Amino acid sequence: MSDNVLFGIMPDGTPVYKVTLSSDHISCAILTYGGVLQSLLVPDSKGQAIDVVLGFDRLGDYFEQSAYIGALIGRYANRIGQSRFALNGRTYQLYANDGANHLHGGKVGFDKRVWTIAGQGRDWVTLSLTSPDGEEGYPGTLSVRVTYRLSGSELSLEYEAVSDQDTVCNLTNHAYFNLGGHDSGSIGQQMIRLYGDFYTPTDSELIPAGELLPVDGTPMDLRNEQPFGAHIDDDFIPLHQAGGYDHNWVVRGTPGVLRSAAQARCPASGIGMEVLTTLPGIQLYTGNGLSGLPAGKGGAHYDRRSAFCLESQYYPNSPNCPGYPQPVLKAGETWCHQTVLRFFYA
Repeated sequence: MSDNVLFGIMPDGTPVYKVTLSSDHISCAILTYGGVLQSLLVPDSKGQAIDVVLGFDRLGDYFEQSAYIGALIGRYANRIGQSRFALNGRTYQLYANDGANHLHGGKVGFDKRVWTIAGQGRDWVTLSLTSPDGEEGYPGTLSVRVTYRLSGSELSLEYEAVSDQDTVCNLTNHAYFNLGGHDSGSIGQQMIRLYGDFYTPTDSELIPAGELLPVDGTPMDLRNEQPFGAHIDDDFIPLHQAGGYDHNWVVRGTPGVLRSAAQARCPASGIGMEVLTTLPGIQLYTGNGLSGLPAGKGGAHYDRRSAFCLESQYYPNSPNCPGYPQPVLKAGETWCHQTVLRFFYA
């Protein structure tokens, strides 16, 4: 069985546990608070275990930060413009927690909930929660299960959700990666490649309006491996608006089929990571707003651009963009997607 230890106590007295998983090659720790991926240990090229995700040693530090460090995100990952959408002829008003817009599930998203351990073993754990009808403004009672599973040098996240009414659903994980180690500073010289020929342009509030633009000839062309820092500060309006990369790319291939979405690599540690997903999009975020956080694990200092996120997802604002793949979950059907982190040495 997995190794569970008490990590902390919620203000209402609910205990929060840390679940440690291990395979023959890698290990990780998951918190029941927010379903957080709190640590992920991967051997570097010298065989030394390196923790490649940002996180905290105290539960209270997760309360104090607003960067969604390591958490499971729902009901809707990323942004919904003007905090509303229409479904089946009815308009639903959501909680506005990002200016006028709805971000990552609202005021109390899945990242701030205590999940239930529904099952576990040495190399896997399934977490579950129920989101009642009307929570944050969403229709339908949504029952969610997320399984973290280790196999060899892979970490798989398997998502399932069922609703008793038609609703929208878009689940992801918001881990912050630094493949040189969570405490190793800037990611500027680490390498990134995205398997996407188009991205979804946004307005100044990072809300897409339904357009797709080719990456050709722009700093958004990450189809060939390059350092994160190569073009991040180019004179390009989308980069100015977000303070760096914080955009959604259209993943090549067929949604619903597990396929490569991105690859990152740290020359210093020799650790590489491929991201595969069944979802239609992936958000690259280069930690442009990472500052003022509590001290990280072991007292580490996390600063701007000291980590990156690769969030598999439906495109931002999809419910208001009919031309985008739609995240509608019909009553009684199962929302079923998978994202895999596959580590290698380079």
